[in-house]
Amino acid sequence: METLLAPFIRDTPEGREADAILRSCVHCGFCTATCPTYQLLGDELDGPRGRIYLIKQALEGKPVTAKTQLHLDRCLTCRNCETTCPSGVKYGRLLDIGRKFVDDRVGRTAADTARRYALRKGMQSRTLFGAVLAAGRAAKSMLPRELAQRVPDAPAAGAWPTARHARTMIITEGCVQPALAPNIDFATARVLDRLGISARRPHGDGGCCGALAYHLSEHDEARATIRRNIDAWWPQVERGAEAIVVTASGCGVMVKDYGHVMAQDVAYAEKARRIAELARDPVEIVAAEWDRLAAAMGGAPASATPLAFHSPCTLQHGMQIRGKVEPILGNLGYRLTPVADAHSCCGSAGTYSVLQPEISNALKKKKITDLEAGAPALIATANIGCMTHLASGTRTPVRHWIELLDARLAAGAHG
Repeated sequence: METLLAPFIRDTPEGREADAILRSCVHCGFCTATCPTYQLLGDELDGPRGRIYLIKQALEGKPVTAKTQLHLDRCLTCRNCETTCPSGVKYGRLLDIGRKFVDDRVGRTAADTARRYALRKGMQSRTLFGAVLAAGRAAKSMLPRELAQRVPDAPAAGAWPTARHARTMIITEGCVQPALAPNIDFATARVLDRLGISARRPHGDGGCCGALAYHLSEHDEARATIRRNIDAWWPQVERGAEAIVVTASGCGVMVKDYGHVMAQDVAYAEKARRIAELARDPVEIVAAEWDRLAAAMGGAPASATPLAFHSPCTLQHGMQIRGKVEPILGNLGYRLTPVADAHSCCGSAGTYSVLQPEISNALKKKKITDLEAGAPALIATANIGCMTHLASGTRTPVRHWIELLDARLAAGAHG
């Protein structure tokens, strides 16, 4: 695609990156076949190809309006289009540049600005989010059914294993997961312990990965968060931590991108690159050392429980990790049920379910229909956002797959 970016952005780092991405797009339209919002709304401007054209126009100095902003807002950032694209267009990065540029020029209404601010600050504060969640749980029986379904019960986390191994890895804390589902991290720590790896918590003020603010066009705020995380994780890295384990795939894809996001930060660029290199989804570790865990289980159960696996977009499209969780679940004794359109998004997408509820709920309804078509007893996934979003629309239990592995290992140890 030919481009002629406006002088005010042409020679900036963002402009040079956007120009290269735009030039890699051949406008073939393959991306529209797998774009959830295009499939749902049928509008070219609500698909990747149309949004790329809108961003191109904006960066070339053409007028931008609230309508331009709306079409960009409606994108889930699922990056399904990147998996489909034969030209390797880095659409997700272009979208972040385009959204920030358009938001700076169009602005937001006072109500929208307040809502986005409340989402950022409320979800990034573990204290505030935990207090609100605790209040919601206490009042759950009095809430309207639709709202009550969004408030998960408080699960038990179990015990964090004592540090006793020479090998160490860091497990990041995140923002909402410790309050919503603390057992995910605890289960991961127990699995690592069985692999001869001691899981460490970060020092200092580590928390939100930065994705929440970054995808809401608050790039400076996101970078400040990333610096705090690097400062919190770096002491363990210097002590030889092998990996930074991110149990929510939505956060994992962001941490793996730290090197790119912080590339212009002289003080943190090199550290960010190293952090990104160390970032791992739990399945990358488990799959690589599966033989050791298989020996500890003592064979799969005779009766196979039907289970549907939802692969989050951040896992299969963002990190390009596909087909690794399913064999593990099969080896645990589960019978995987078929899931139509397994590539498609569930509609969670971070804050999307709050900011674009109609589209989000439509995608959730379709995803649950596809997941439940094989009558599973359980639904497994790899991301806290997908987990809570799906659980709000079904009575079928939804769990993180690492919890199922942890439970199976515990049963094997006592069996």
